[in-house]
Formats: sequence, C-alpha cells, structure tokens
Amino acid sequence: MAGIEDPFSTNFRIGFTDFFWIPLCNIIKIDFVRPELAPVEGQVHGVANTTRPVVLMADAPIPTQVVSEASELSIVVPSVKPTADTSAPQGSPETKAGKMQQNKKEPKPKDAKEGPGKQPRQPQGGDVSKESGLSAKALKEAKKADKQARRAQQKQTPPGLLQQQAQGKKAEGSKGGTQKEQLTPKGGHKRTGSAVTEAQRTVPIRSGGQQTPTTVESHAESKHVSLFRHLEGPLRRASILGAASSVHPAVLTLGLQMSSYEICGSTARCVATLLAFKRVIESYTTPPGTTLTRHLTFHLSHQITYLTSCRPISVSMGNAIRWLKLQITDIDIDTPESEAKAQLCDAVDNFIREKITLADKVIASSAGEKIRNGDVILTYAKSRIVQQALVDAYDRGTKFRVIVIDSRPLFEGRNLARALADHGLEVQYSLTHALSYVIKDVTKVFLGAHAMLSNGRLYSRVGTALVAMTAKDRDVPVIVCCESVKFTDRVNLDSIVTNELAPPDELVLSLPDSSTTATAVATAPTVPTTPSTPSTSAISLPSTSPPGLPNWRHQPNLNLLNLMYDVTPAEYIKMVITEFGSLPPSSVPVLHRISTEKSERFF
Repeated sequence: MAGIEDPFSTNFRIGFTDFFWIPLCNIIKIDFVRPELAPVEGQVHGVANTTRPVVLMADAPIPTQVVSEASELSIVVPSVKPTADTSAPQGSPETKAGKMQQNKKEPKPKDAKEGPGKQPRQPQGGDVSKESGLSAKALKEAKKADKQARRAQQKQTPPGLLQQQAQGKKAEGSKGGTQKEQLTPKGGHKRTGSAVTEAQRTVPIRSGGQQTPTTVESHAESKHVSLFRHLEGPLRRASILGAASSVHPAVLTLGLQMSSYEICGSTARCVATLLAFKRVIESYTTPPGTTLTRHLTFHLSHQITYLTSCRPISVSMGNAIRWLKLQITDIDIDTPESEAKAQLCDAVDNFIREKITLADKVIASSAGEKIRNGDVILTYAKSRIVQQALVDAYDRGTKFRVIVIDSRPLFEGRNLARALADHGLEVQYSLTHALSYVIKDVTKVFLGAHAMLSNGRLYSRVGTALVAMTAKDRDVPVIVCCESVKFTDRVNLDSIVTNELAPPDELVLSLPDSSTTATAVATAPTVPTTPSTPSTSAISLPSTSPPGLPNWRHQPNLNLLNLMYDVTPAEYIKMVITEFGSLPPSSVPVLHRISTEKSERFF
C-alpha cells in the first residue's frame, strides 16, 4: 500500500479509512490495517485492530490494557532539531517526519510564514497538551481509557488479594508514586492522596458472592432502624463550640437548655424562644447601608439555625417565629430604629399574654368545670395546662383522684405527680405497663398536646396514642387541652413520616431516680389501705439501678429507637378544649383559620 500526501499539511495516510485533515498541526496519523504495518518509531509494536483511537507520546511506553484495545494509533512526534540524515528516501515518511519537527511553534494559518532566524521551541517534558497541539478533550479521553482499563482489572481481582494489592501500591508509592499520582493536571499541581490508605479501609467488595467481614466500627456506625432512617439528622448540639459569632448569648443558653431537656414542653419552649428573641431585638443595631425590616429577619435566621441544631423546633415555636417575621416586615421603613424595636418588644409581650398566658387560664377553667366529685382523672406524662386545670378544680372544692401514667426516658410524669401531691391532691403514679389495670376505675382522661393537626389528629408525646386507644376501648372520654397557637395546617396519618428522633442513648442512660420517685410518693396524702390497694409507704424502691445494655452499640442485631411523638387518630378523641371553646376534632382546621386571621388583624 502507498501513502497519500496531503499538499496542504505534513500528514500521511496509510490504509483506506476515513481521515480528517488538520492543517499544520504536526501530527502523523497512521491507520493500521495489519499489525505488521506498524512503524518502528518510538515503542509502538503489536497494535491490534479495535475501534477506539489512542493518543500517546512517541517515546512513551504503551500500557498493556491500552494496546490490547487500540486500533487506530496517532503518534505525536516531539519536535527535535533536524539532523543530516540522507539514508532515508526523499519521499519516505521518516523524511517527512524530520521536516515536521522544524516547525514546533504555535499553529499558524496556511499562508503564514516563519520569520528568519527563529529557532523552534523545545517542548518541556510531559507538556503534551500544549506542545503537541492536542486538545484537552483528546488528552482527557486517553486518561479515561486508562482509568477504565484499571477499573476492569480491579473488578476481576479476588477479594482476598485486596489487602496485598493495597500494600503493594503503598510500597510502590514510597519509591516513585503510582501512575495516577504521576499524572499532573493542566495547572501543574499534583493530587495528594488521603491519609488513610486502602489497607486501612474496611469497605466490603461485592465480587463472586463473597464479602469481607464487617468490623466493630461499621456496626457502631450503622445502629439505626431502616424504617425511620429518613428522620435521622445531625447530632444534637451539646455545647456552644462552633456556634456562629452572630448568635446572641441568650439564644446560646436557650439552645443548651432545650438540648438537655431543662426546658421541655411545647408551650415552655415557645415562651422561652420569644423571650430570647426579645433580648436579641433589644440589643440589635442596624448596620449601615441597610434597613431594620430587611436585616433583622436575616439576623434572626442565625438564631433559629442554632436552636434547630440543638433540637428541632416545635409547632408552636414555628408559628410564633412566622408571626414575629411578619411583624418585622410590616414595620414602616421610615420608622426610627428605637421606635421600631420598642414596637416589636411590645408585640412579643402581647403575643405571650394573649396567646399563651390568658389562653391557658381560659382552657384550665373550662376543663376544670368538666370534673365532678368522685371522678378518677387519668393523665399522661406532664402538661402544664392539664396541671393547671386539675389544680383549679381542686381549689373549687371538687373531690377527685388523679392517676399519672409515665414512661421512659424523660419520666415527665414524676414532676407532675410531685407538684399535685404538694398541692394536696390524691395522686397515684404508675408506668405504662400498668395502664390496662388502672384504666378500670378511670372516668375521664385529660391529655396535653404538642400540636393539633389539620385532620383532627393529636400529635403528642409518644405513648399518648396508647392511652387514648385504651380509654376508647373502655368507653372513657378523652379530652385534649390545647391552645390555638399549637394548631397547624400539616396533615399526618401516622408517626413515621414526620417525627423527632431523640438520641438512642437516652433509653439506656436515663433511669428513674429512686430518691425523687420515693419523695413524690411519700409526699402524697395517705390513702386508706384496702386489700385491693396496697399502702404506698410499704413499697421499697431500690437504691441503685444496674446499668442496662452496656456497650449496646457493639452488639450486632441490636438497634434502639427513641421516638419523641406519636399521632392519635381523631376517633379516639371526644373533645378539644381551646381558648375559643370546646369543639370536636373535625373543627380544628376551621378554628385554625379563624384564629390565624384574628391574630394577624389584632397584632
């Protein structure tokens, strides 16, 4: 076969495949029809017939994976100084290659000429993309082909040889570095490897149906329940380290108190948040070049982000924050800063007084009227508004008995039982395992609420649905005491889609304090001892509790789930008492719309 010369460039063609012309690009493109036609230039030997082009330096060795897949080889000949060589014929490719090396400058138009006395620039070692005229795309394709070949070879490696290969790569990297480390990007910077080598990683490889054994650390990292994996988020903040400098000290303190449950309960958290934001507004100064209505909202977003990192905000907190931002945007831009800050602080005080303080009094008074003489009232965990309703009914002279049901890990009912006993009420304290027994004597069930959903369902502390279901089975009316600030447009059919996932260690470490429990029982009024009701003073509580589930994170097939809330269906609820009156659960969305419009007009 004969070579065909292009009259406009120094390109040669051997074979009869398609070829595109690149004027004056100093590239020899050779299409091999048979392996024996490969030139001797460089170290190109034994090229087989495939379908993918490969670009290599003429003096660079060809990887085995690339040679076995290459069919069309474009050899880039580095430009060197021409020497007097008359051994090659005039029209041979070797002579043309020597002529090409005299013009190793930047590509020029066809009619451009070299200036006299200029010497060709010598290429730097490894500068393929600049000196050879190759585009970055062609160089990237070559690297990609080599990477795919190495990946294919790695997949065929048995899992047992992974550690040996990793050690071999580490030894080779100590001598001269691996091939991947020798390749430098266009800017000339080398990629630095990670401090953890492949031998230290314990990631299982799927090959041949075999997997490497999982280590203890992997068990510790995967201690979660798959059904509730979507609820997992970043760990709760336990300190102020890493907090933004723009976060107010009052907000820093509040976040830590909520994270450690020192401030617990939807209403208490809402009031504390508004009071902390009031201090933020009082110490706020508008930066130059901006306005209070625009920058204060941005400043509060940093405070909200910090509080969310400590613990997810409640529904009442979210409603209060949205209301506060609306008040900020309604301030006239021409209002002086001191006057605007005073208006916001007064609005916060009015919101707490109207929406929480006075609302709780109205609800407690209405709920207290539902209690009759001889009633046995059952309540779950601790609700401040339920506690206030029971105290108001007792102050009116109503004689009744209270049963407090509690559960782990917070044991909020202990504080409620202690407070009611100190006030003089007859209190019985028990955990959820005794619910089916104590429900026999109950006449009414009073429950607090974290939120009332738009479909009439109750979103409250986990275990509330169990109490309501048990009461419904016994035809005991369930009464919910809830402020309108806890109403939301959200609709939940279960407690899986939306919930708060507390740290699972609380289930192991939070054990009931025997001393405080014994004190709460001892301060209760003396109950006459009958064969069916044993004396509470005769109950002896253990002084110490043995630790449960030590090192549970390192035990396989053991996962702990600590949900904070559950959803109670509307058919289990008899009545919802609000500051607007008593209503069925189906009227919650209507009342929510009315209360929202009223608050916007009033404030």
